[in-house]
Amino acid sequence: MNRRGVMNDNAEMESFFHLFKAERIHRNKYMTEKELRGVIIEYVGFYNRKRLHSSLNYMTPDEYEVSMA
Repeated sequence: MNRRGVMNDNAEMESFFHLFKAERIHRNKYMTEKELRGVIIEYVGFYNRKRLHSSLNYMTPDEYEVSMA
């Protein structure tokens, strides 16, 4: 939740949802909720394990979490 004067609290989540919509939602039509749920689960796994992030020094979120432990 953004607080007054802090503009980047939700930047990572906004980026995630923008990419998710652009890559999976706007390009396809889903006939059932079950089909959409499968796409969401697959994308979250891809995003956390494969997608590199410049804000994380070009590591995946999973790699970043391990490096911080």
